[in-house]
Amino acid sequence: MKQTLTDIQKYGIIAAKDKAYDGLFFVGVLSTGIFCRPGCPARVPNPENCQYYDNAAQALKAGFRACKKCHPASFNAQDGPLVRRLITMVEDNPETLWREADLVKAGIDPSTARRQFKRRFGMSFSAYGRARRLALGLKTLAEGGDMIEAQLASGYESESGFRKAFGDTFGGQGHSPLGAAGPKFFVDWIETPFGTMIAVTDAQALYLLEFTDRTKLDRQMHRVANYNRVMITPGRTPVHDQIAEELKQYFAGELTEFNTPIAMSGTDFQKATWHALRRIPHGQTQNYAGLANDLGKPTAFRAVANSNANNALAIVVPCHRVIAKDGTLGGYAGGLERKAALLDLEGRD
Repeated sequence: MKQTLTDIQKYGIIAAKDKAYDGLFFVGVLSTGIFCRPGCPARVPNPENCQYYDNAAQALKAGFRACKKCHPASFNAQDGPLVRRLITMVEDNPETLWREADLVKAGIDPSTARRQFKRRFGMSFSAYGRARRLALGLKTLAEGGDMIEAQLASGYESESGFRKAFGDTFGGQGHSPLGAAGPKFFVDWIETPFGTMIAVTDAQALYLLEFTDRTKLDRQMHRVANYNRVMITPGRTPVHDQIAEELKQYFAGELTEFNTPIAMSGTDFQKATWHALRRIPHGQTQNYAGLANDLGKPTAFRAVANSNANNALAIVVPCHRVIAKDGTLGGYAGGLERKAALLDLEGRD
């Protein structure tokens, strides 16, 4: 049975480079896009850049690539070289669709590759390559590329294949016994004067609205998918049209309150914080301590700040209206320059 560790304990293990915990968990480093074993010899990442996974397959599906220093797939010396070689093949050509014939041509037995990857990652070599290709497609979309560009960047020959792979990757853990036939949310992109935004909806409500260059965007998408036990797949609903029109009015200075129905994905405390954010009037700001007081928890300002950081509904749930006690802007996942511009747009007091 695996030992249960808190994120704080896991970071302490990473900082100590303690190899005794190899295999117990993996860490994805947001600033580099790689995932590692706890005892990796690479430079210790900052704690805010660490995202933890129970197994390598989870890290791969979140878009991370395997570290070439600690080789998180390999724990046994006897088969480590083959796994490392296969990983290198994918990382050197991540857009390539690797077929069994390609492995045979390289002198590798496909059944051996499949077996060893299944043992290390909980997924086959072909699934590993598919996860890496899909990560390229997501990166293209996040940078403002269209669906066809993303499809081509990820090596998929058809849009339907790309959409299915996207849904399989951004699916809640154990989301539905119906698998791909189960419930889905739909993601589409909205252009605004302040940058491209990504919106996730179903037919009734908006679940996620973020700028595509927001830090930890993939983490937010996984959190929303897991919380609601759904797949997220490319597509558009009337809710996308409604929020797109309201955003157009907002950025034109013609709208001060959003009417698009929303659904929050978080703990009771997080939801209480987000509701409190919505009560901050357009054109006004509040500090973290003041927000904690409004919630009746005056000492919980750090928890309030953490809830702000996990808000998945930018602008609609206006976390940009929360500033530091000394009047400075504080933090903002969408960037401080954009936060200042949003506040200026709203004509803050």
